[in-house]
Amino acid sequence: MSEHKTTVKCLVWDLDNTLWKGTLLEDGEVTLADEIRAVVAELDSRGILQAVASKNDHEPTWARLEELGIAEYFVLAEIGWGPKSESVRSIAERLNFAHRTIAFIDDQPAERAEVAFHLPEVRCYPAEQAATLTELPEFTPATRTVDSGKRRAMYQANFRRDAERKEFTGPDEEFLRSLKLELDVFHATEVELSRVEELTLRTSQMNATGVHYSDETLRGLLGDDDHEVLVATLADRFGTHGAIGVLLLENRGPAWHLKLLATSCRVVSFGVGTVLLNWLATEAAEAGAHLLADFRRTDRNRMMEIAYRFAGFDEGDCDCRSAVPDTDVDGLQRLHLLPRRHEPPTTMRMRTPDLGQRWPRASAGVGGTP
Repeated sequence: MSEHKTTVKCLVWDLDNTLWKGTLLEDGEVTLADEIRAVVAELDSRGILQAVASKNDHEPTWARLEELGIAEYFVLAEIGWGPKSESVRSIAERLNFAHRTIAFIDDQPAERAEVAFHLPEVRCYPAEQAATLTELPEFTPATRTVDSGKRRAMYQANFRRDAERKEFTGPDEEFLRSLKLELDVFHATEVELSRVEELTLRTSQMNATGVHYSDETLRGLLGDDDHEVLVATLADRFGTHGAIGVLLLENRGPAWHLKLLATSCRVVSFGVGTVLLNWLATEAAEAGAHLLADFRRTDRNRMMEIAYRFAGFDEGDCDCRSAVPDTDVDGLQRLHLLPRRHEPPTTMRMRTPDLGQRWPRASAGVGGTP
């Protein structure tokens, strides 16, 4: 286990003399170099989102992007005459990305300086580096998964989903039911491991510990009878969200030890974290086991802490704690839950494994009977 290194999750492009050659308002016929087109396509295949921040008139600018056959690659476009820093800030907010995961490229030193001053965590690059961005480590994710090439499409679908949500006049729960959500939880195989590792690397807001589990570590746990590596996927009528959650669980007899819970920030509004915790509590209650969950507060995972607290986890004493060795990870808490059974969610259909089939019934009555 190790702290993850931050990779770029979204690159924001300036257009004039950066993405394309020329200045649209002055030259009219700007051109796109083949090497830049190749960079855009390669970043997209790696799962790195791309957006536009350009000082231009929106309609002719977007029309030129479409004519060049490249508009589809950009999930967001801030095209207008305001400060570039505000455009980049808006993109980060709409994607719900930390500024340290955003990169900005522009040919003008003054524009880069303005963004760097107001958004010091955003990494800024001169246009001269555009053709070689794919060679830089921060643009090279540690893993490339089946979901990587679909990431742009998933975010674009999410924007359509959000637009419909804003127009929906009924209760939020009714809207969620209208999506026909399907949540699948299943035992990870070697095929899913790269996506599991990627989730521990990319997810910061909904990562309970901020700890990265490597592919090698996870692969070693697949054959361990006392561990479960579980993957959650989500789909709805707009399409698939891909793999959106991972649970790393260890059977310690009287207690099940939830070493990691991480879910994609894209599904926060669907309450997936709470649904997964309630399902796990039900499984543990039926097996007569308590739950101990690792949690370490970071500057980004406040929502995950709320999910744990809302589910009933606390720092309460219990004899079952002795079943799990003390941790030497700085700042890590071990939260306790005396689980109870929960009714299935009304907003989504779930398909889940029966953990009790793999693990024998735990000794009930440790600090209370579930």
